Amino acid sequence: MSTKAKIMLVDDTKLILELEKSFLKCSHVDVVTAGNGLEALELIRKDPPDLVFMDFNMPVMDGISCCALLKADPFLCGVPVVMLTTAGNEQDRARAAQAGCDDFLTKPVDRRLFLEMAHKYTAGVERREQRVPCQVPLLFLLDGTPVGAHALDIGDGGLFVASRETVLLHQKLRLAFYLETERLPLLEVQGRVAWVNEEGSRVHKGLPAGFGVELLELEPWQTDELKGFVEGIR
Repeated sequence: MSTKAKIMLVDDTKLILELEKSFLKCSHVDVVTAGNGLEALELIRKDPPDLVFMDFNMPVMDGISCCALLKADPFLCGVPVVMLTTAGNEQDRARAAQAGCDDFLTKPVDRRLFLEMAHKYTAGVERREQRVPCQVPLLFLLDGTPVGAHALDIGDGGLFVASRETVLLHQKLRLAFYLETERLPLLEVQGRVAWVNEEGSRVHKGLPAGFGVELLELEPWQTDELKGFVEGIR
């Protein structure tokens, strides 16, 4: 019998399901999907998952109805349900809370927030995307001044910058670097400092002084180039 956590994704849009599945590709979990609330309910009754990500609006049976039925069932009410609602729609959130959902995410779904939510309720979810070691020169702007550094590992959602410059947690930075792929593209991106490896207080002892950066608002072609770079090194 599998000891992995099981996560159910419920959405009537296949593209959304594939996107959410891709978020979990590096995690030690089993993923099952359903296209509406009724299908989800039938699957959950046969084999309850450890967590459900449920879309609010679906045909046949919407997320609210499905969640309410789950929470009314004494054998299934403990299954956490995260409802995906439209950004800024407080009425949807109020209805979802009344139905008994445990948490919320807004569409379009942010990868980092999705993984943080999954990690909150289940074991085995890897929040850090696949990284590869490298030596990529880069520049980042610090108080308007360009600073030279190197990325020592890189993934399709972030990188580690080796630098002794002082940066603050959650500080936003502009970065520019070339990727050694067929196109040799220059990537000019925005990032946020996710963690800091300070001298004498290392978060990751295997890395020098520097900081981890979560890349923000990447263009689709930039994500593709990063993925191509990672796959080329692995």
